[in-house]
Amino acid sequence: MAREFTRVGVVGLGTMGAGIVEVFARNGVDVTAVEISDAALERGRVTLTGSTDRAVAKGKLVEAERDALLARVDFRVGLDALHDVDLVIEAVPEHLDLKQRIFAELDRVCKPEAILATNTSSLSVTEISVATTRPNQVIGIHFFNPAPVMKLVEVVRTVVTSADVVADVEALCERLGKVDVTISDRAGFIANALLFGYLNHAVGMFEARYATREDIDAAMKLGCGLPMGPLALMDLIGLDTAYEILDTMYRRGGRDRRHAPAPLLKQMVTAGLLGRKSGRGFYTYERPGSPKVVPDEYTPLAADAALADGARAIAKVGVVGSGTMATGIIEVFAKAGYEVISVTRGAEKSAKVCEAVKTSLNKGVVRGKLSETDRDDALGRITWSATLEHLADVDLVVEAVIEELSVKKALFASLDEICKPGVVLATTTSSLPVIDVAMATQRPADVVGLHFFNPAPIMPLVEIVQTIRTSAETSATARAVCAKLGKTGVVCGDRSGFIVNALLFPYLNDAVKMLEASYSTADDIDYAMKLGCGYPMGPFELLDVVGLDVSLAIQRELYLELREPGFAPAPLLEHLVTAGYLGRKSGRGFRDHTRR
Repeated sequence: MAREFTRVGVVGLGTMGAGIVEVFARNGVDVTAVEISDAALERGRVTLTGSTDRAVAKGKLVEAERDALLARVDFRVGLDALHDVDLVIEAVPEHLDLKQRIFAELDRVCKPEAILATNTSSLSVTEISVATTRPNQVIGIHFFNPAPVMKLVEVVRTVVTSADVVADVEALCERLGKVDVTISDRAGFIANALLFGYLNHAVGMFEARYATREDIDAAMKLGCGLPMGPLALMDLIGLDTAYEILDTMYRRGGRDRRHAPAPLLKQMVTAGLLGRKSGRGFYTYERPGSPKVVPDEYTPLAADAALADGARAIAKVGVVGSGTMATGIIEVFAKAGYEVISVTRGAEKSAKVCEAVKTSLNKGVVRGKLSETDRDDALGRITWSATLEHLADVDLVVEAVIEELSVKKALFASLDEICKPGVVLATTTSSLPVIDVAMATQRPADVVGLHFFNPAPIMPLVEIVQTIRTSAETSATARAVCAKLGKTGVVCGDRSGFIVNALLFPYLNDAVKMLEASYSTADDIDYAMKLGCGYPMGPFELLDVVGLDVSLAIQRELYLELREPGFAPAPLLEHLVTAGYLGRKSGRGFRDHTRR
């Protein structure tokens, strides 16, 4: 039988601490909420009442429930008030010496059988525990912000934490309606170990002026379905907090350079640009603590002004290819009002592409997203061909053939001979260097990357990839075309992975390494990222969908270009691909899909 926790203590009533108090009080547990001073205590009280009042306003609590919840909380100054609690959770700032001092005092104050827990997200639970005479009763209980909403709790055991303590805390998490994942004491645990490398990489990308803050954030939201872009998320977390977590992970986690805080991050913290809480971080906010972003000197020009800058007129578009991506791109352009010439290798392939486009458009009609007239008009704009020479009078060509550089270069050399001067030549490559394709022509200034995401008719993002030879006019034309298609175009340089894959696949590779090290299970890692970070899919779910062979190829390209040791593909990923375990398409990847 798990022990019954009738009263718990919470030390520190900032946003996280007040949220933890609310979680316990909502679930019928009496709470002693402790702060260092009357002023701090009052701030914590205001935070708690504000949160519960919002819940009432949204219909998630009735007034009687709110009043009962608040009645369960005893606000006190000083740790001595915790003498009779069954469990105490510390939620103070991420400084090891501060936490050790608090735990030493809790060890003195709390009754012998009380469990002492830390909510740390990155510090060593073991190092905190040795400040007490009862390290076997010390455990990490890492809630995620906002604690009343987020379902995940990471339960962190040290090498000496009692099995009974772990079991009691796991049962408590279930009582609180949380999903717990139990792990050992390692830098960053699961969620932060995977999340903060990605966030730091995004900061480095912005620092190098590879892409704007808006485009980096839009790319990850629209390309991956994430609830927030990485730079906006850093502002929400707090840049000082993020710096401390990264610095701790770097020092504790084998000094992986990807966790060494980006220099820009340290500079911003020093300058007091801490994110939302200070009113300015990567973005500028209406006031300190406000979520509302306001324009500043880095805000890009209005879309219309930017698109008016030299964009060429595009009326007729050629699409080369017969695969899923080519089919989707044909549909996107035709629905947007462009004349489209589809070129494939032979009449049989053209017939298949034509049938696939018709099927997709008919589905749009059935689902009420397209009228029959719109469908017929779109089909009427498409010309089906098996000859590249039919592209002689188009204004834009979009290549969507196999991801082999030799094939693409040969195609672009042919297009260079066939197409009239001034035609924009675009490649949809997701991983190959656009400049290599461009230099196969005598007009590299007219070549640009237009990386659509699959399925193209649905996914709202297009990465516009500029090489060092792409002209401003070509780039402006690409942006204008994306806008007419109803897509969000994000502009970046010609670097392996562009924005999305460069940020996404190292995170996926890190998850594989975590599994490979037997630190956690695939299920728990997926739970951690979905429930703790709001990701639509866990890393192993996503890898099986993308295909392990595709993922390995992209990771290899990133590693070969950047030569960052941390980007080396995980051996487990290579072994699974060698064994033919490629994900859903082969029936087995990280999971067996034949039994589902």
